[in-house]
Amino acid sequence: LARAPGHGPLVAYSQLSRGNESWLVDVVVHPHHRYDMAVLGPDLMDAALGVVRDEGGGHVHWWVFEPTPIHETIARGAGLHPGRTAQQMRTALPLSDAPPSIDVVPFRPGQDEEEWLRVNNAAFAEHPEQGGWTRDLLETRLAQPWFAPEHLLMHWADGRLAGFCWTKLHTDTEPVLGGIYIIAVDPPRTGRGLARSLTAAGLHHLHRAGAPLGMLYVDAGNVRAQSMYRSLGFAPHHLQQAFVGDVHQR
Repeated sequence: LARAPGHGPLVAYSQLSRGNESWLVDVVVHPHHRYDMAVLGPDLMDAALGVVRDEGGGHVHWWVFEPTPIHETIARGAGLHPGRTAQQMRTALPLSDAPPSIDVVPFRPGQDEEEWLRVNNAAFAEHPEQGGWTRDLLETRLAQPWFAPEHLLMHWADGRLAGFCWTKLHTDTEPVLGGIYIIAVDPPRTGRGLARSLTAAGLHHLHRAGAPLGMLYVDAGNVRAQSMYRSLGFAPHHLQQAFVGDVHQR
C-alpha cells in the first residue's frame, strides 16, 4: 500500500493473484494521483515482484488499461516486455437479432466439470492463459462470489459438451455490464457458426438478467473473432496491454 506522507489516505497499491500458470500483477493509482504513476509505479512493481521472488518465482502478467510510455518504462525497468493486447468490445442489449437457435442449459456443479475442462483445454490448447486448466483451478473459479451456475450456459450434442458460454454480471458498474467471461467450442465442431450462436445465447441471457450492456475481451490480432462480434453489434471500447516476463526465485 502507498499512502500520502504522514500516514495519510491510501493513494495507490499493488496486488498479486495466481493464474493457472502465472502470477497476475495489478498496480492501481488513485485518479487524483495519476500523474504520480512514474514515481509510485516502480516501487509498487518492485514490491509485488519481490513477493513473487520470495514465493519461488514464476511467469508474470501485468495488464494495463490503455498503456502510456510511463507504463512501458515501468515494465521495462521491472524486466517485463510487451505481450498480448486485448480489445474490450461492447454492445447495447438486447440484440436486434432474433433469439439464438440453439439450446443451452445451466452448468451442473458436481456433474459437468470434466466435460467443461475437456472442451476448454482443447479449444485453448495454444492459449497462454486460458489453456491447461486443472480441476483445482476450475473449482477456485466456481467458488468465487460472482459465480452462479445459471450464468454458465452449456450446449450439449450427442451426449457430449459441444460448447459453452460462461457469462458474468458486473454489478459494481454503472450501468451493470453483462460480461462474456469465456466462450469455447469443441474443436471438431468449429466452422458451423456455433461460436456466434453461443455468444448470442449468452447476450440474451445477460439481458434477461438485467444488463443493458454486453462486454467481452478479444485478442487485438484476432480479426476473425472481432468480425464475428461486430456482426452481433459489438464495437471497440478500449485496449489493454499485457507486459510479461519471468521472475526468478530470490
